[in-house]
Amino acid sequence: MNSAIQHNDIRDVIEADRAHVWHHLTQHKALETVDPRIFVEGRGMQLWDATGREYLDAVSGGVWTVNVGFGRESIANAVRDQLVKLNYFANSAGSIPGALFAQKLIEKMPGMSRVYYSNSGSEANEKVFKMVRQIAHRHHGGRKYKILYRERDYHGTTLGTLAAAGQPERREQYGPMPSGFVEVPHCLEYRSQYGDIADYGERAAQAIEEVILREGPETVGALCLEPITAGGGVIVPPEGYWETVKDICRRYDILLHIDEVVCGVGRTGKWFGYQHYAIEPDFVTMAKGVASGYAAISCTVTNEKVFNLFKDDPSDSLSYFRDISTFGGCVAGPVAALENMRIIEEEGLLENTSRMGERMLANLRELQDRHAVIGDVRGVGLFCGVELVTDRQSKTPAGEKQVQEVVAACMADGVIIGATNRSLPGLNNTLCFSPALIVSAAEIDAITAAVDRALTKVFG
Repeated sequence: MNSAIQHNDIRDVIEADRAHVWHHLTQHKALETVDPRIFVEGRGMQLWDATGREYLDAVSGGVWTVNVGFGRESIANAVRDQLVKLNYFANSAGSIPGALFAQKLIEKMPGMSRVYYSNSGSEANEKVFKMVRQIAHRHHGGRKYKILYRERDYHGTTLGTLAAAGQPERREQYGPMPSGFVEVPHCLEYRSQYGDIADYGERAAQAIEEVILREGPETVGALCLEPITAGGGVIVPPEGYWETVKDICRRYDILLHIDEVVCGVGRTGKWFGYQHYAIEPDFVTMAKGVASGYAAISCTVTNEKVFNLFKDDPSDSLSYFRDISTFGGCVAGPVAALENMRIIEEEGLLENTSRMGERMLANLRELQDRHAVIGDVRGVGLFCGVELVTDRQSKTPAGEKQVQEVVAACMADGVIIGATNRSLPGLNNTLCFSPALIVSAAEIDAITAAVDRALTKVFG
């Protein structure tokens, strides 16, 4: 471990944190008597905290972000060199890294053509919602303004993106929500709304059409979906789903927005999650893995059809996209993203993700054979979930307290895993795994072995 922070400094650091830092997603009452955990160094898949304790990180920085692992000096050096040369200018003007990364990114996304830079996944999605609303006013007489979102999906923390959150606990106590956002049913076959049917994927997609017809197709501007649902339970859409969704969007002239904030840039074994399916999106948003957390960056990517809707009448002073993101002008983001993409390509990390993802799913299914509490195992690439139940026949969800005890037992064992939380009342019962794309077979085995021990400890 790096000794830049000396042992006798640590108490001061801990007390400064306790007194002044407001941590994300944390009830702070406990920290009045328990020290906050402070991480001081990361290398590859490993993290060390302020006490010197080592952890194997199976959630890529806690929220599916550090795709190429910790301690990448080449990214840090590229960012440092760029900051000295030019750190920032508002994105009303261009930059060399901004232009080069946009070109590199579009090469990975056939059919897409334009990149709008901003700061976070929430902001990237908010930009789409604003574009859809502006298109409605300028080209549809204000009628096609509604944005459909899916039950269990999540798109960000702003009020606009929370209005499109299919996770009720995320929205709780933040209302009233902005109007014009309409929910469509989820597509988790394990918890089928339609009984045991052979064509669940098509039926789940047809449920979207039913909502469109109920609302009026002339009022619906866009459909916003995660390619694979993340925090709502790691839900892989079943066969037939995406093909039907694509047809529905074409039939009713509805723009398709794919939220790749979690899945994008390699997480599923392809550059983007939607590329596992025959989808032709109008918008693709991304953030977390774009620069693996080495710099803040998000992208809203559109096709030329959408882009042209904002330049058709230059005589109209309101005809362009009247939006700006202050930190979309930071040049560190595109520089880090370029080096991040180079690492993924040159180290064959997409291929490693596919291989190690297969190993992880196989290991988790072996655990399912031994632990009756595992009701379902699902995932694509290094994006996996394990749904815990108290009874496989009834599929009664395991209690959230017990699920969190499994997470805590793994942490005590030196392995950091995740779980759905503050999302769905009574259904925060899925363990989540998203190790960095560099993960080895031995590290996969260590992660699943820790889960094996934790399940035995908590459930017997």
